Amino acid sequence: MGTPHYAKEILYTLIQAEDMDVRLVLTQPDRPVGRKKVLTPPPVKTVAQEYHIEVLQPNRLSEEGIEAAIRKAAPDFIIVAAFGQILPKSILDIAPCINLHASLLPQYRGASPVQQSLLNGDEKTGVTSMLMEEGLDTGDILETIEFVIPKEMRLYALMQQLTDDACSVTLSTIRNFENITPKKQDESKATLCKKIKKSDGEINFEDAETIYNKYRAFEGWPGIFASNGTKFDEVSLIDTESKNSAYEIVAFEDESVIVGCLRGRLKIGKLQPASKKAMSAKAYCVGRGLKVGDRIV
Repeated sequence: MGTPHYAKEILYTLIQAEDMDVRLVLTQPDRPVGRKKVLTPPPVKTVAQEYHIEVLQPNRLSEEGIEAAIRKAAPDFIIVAAFGQILPKSILDIAPCINLHASLLPQYRGASPVQQSLLNGDEKTGVTSMLMEEGLDTGDILETIEFVIPKEMRLYALMQQLTDDACSVTLSTIRNFENITPKKQDESKATLCKKIKKSDGEINFEDAETIYNKYRAFEGWPGIFASNGTKFDEVSLIDTESKNSAYEIVAFEDESVIVGCLRGRLKIGKLQPASKKAMSAKAYCVGRGLKVGDRIV
């Protein structure tokens, strides 16, 4: 899901619960981070080490000794969150494996469910606890918790909300496991979402609502940008129906600029030309001698 914070918070919740005993944590190997490529542990490992819990970091779960280590821990449950690998049957057979997936399954199976709900302008999303099997997010549903998405909410705030919800549904599912009747997923309603690529952030000022939803979904990375690399920030939706020329500067408002799309208009507060610093939209336009009627890029 691209968010180690989600898994870290779920682990922390389990450690803090008085009726839980976390014996073993598996997470991804340490990875080089940033320009200097500093080898950095996943947040899950940092939390586990703080509480002196054994940590394993296999590249693949099929590596020698991994299955044996899990069996030795004799778990009642194996809790999986944002792990990024499909569990082999040999591990699924050890104990009930419960996955916390940040969508209302069977909607948005796969790698980017939170971004996908924002891209589609969904009214609601949620978290599903499910019993894992060998497929990708195809197991029986145990519990769900729903959340109505405010129209202005962006990725980080939605991710935090769903992380909080995932923490409470994790405890609820484990504590009530014996009384929950697993429900089969309705395959006819299943949808898949892919890993997000940098190129997904490119926009062409055709549809204002589509662009605004990309802005919400791609907060942090990849952001939204024109084909020449100019990035746009502090974006809000003015309307979804007006007809305009694409990229056209319609009006200035304080330090912002209103830009037309073939359908709808956007208010843009900041622009950042490729390899330059971000600046107010007005300063960007003044510096280039752009006025109402000109193209923004």
